[in-house]
Amino acid sequence: MNVKIVPMDASHLDGAAAVEQACFSRPWSREMLAEELYNDCAAYLAAEDAEGCVVGYAGLQVVLDEGYITNVAVLPEHRRQGVASKLLQVFCDFAAGRDLAFLTLEVRRSNDAAIALYEAFGFREAGCRKNYYEAPREDALIMTKYFKEGAVC
Repeated sequence: MNVKIVPMDASHLDGAAAVEQACFSRPWSREMLAEELYNDCAAYLAAEDAEGCVVGYAGLQVVLDEGYITNVAVLPEHRRQGVASKLLQVFCDFAAGRDLAFLTLEVRRSNDAAIALYEAFGFREAGCRKNYYEAPREDALIMTKYFKEGAVC
């Protein structure tokens, strides 16, 4: 799919909120997404289709030399078309270019497609958060990609 990855701004909020509603059982609200746009430690990306509609988005928070991916979400009808890969690639390039020690994220234990994507980018299981998700209740795998030798969470 031909998508353009751009920094998320206020014009993307309705689209990102729609992606949240379509993807998650406990979605972030439009207001929560808007707050993140003004977080100096956060960067959000939107994936736009040829018409400029938001088909996916991703968020990253940076604390010192650590990167925490908050969300990677793509509308169900646009999955398996490389959208999430493009979003993730921007964050990996950013982490390498900014000399971050690692990127880390949580993913539902049952989300085999997302786990396979993260593994393809070099993320490895680093732990588990018991009962992290609700609706349905499920453990989260903590997956981490290291960029510096000897970096430890």
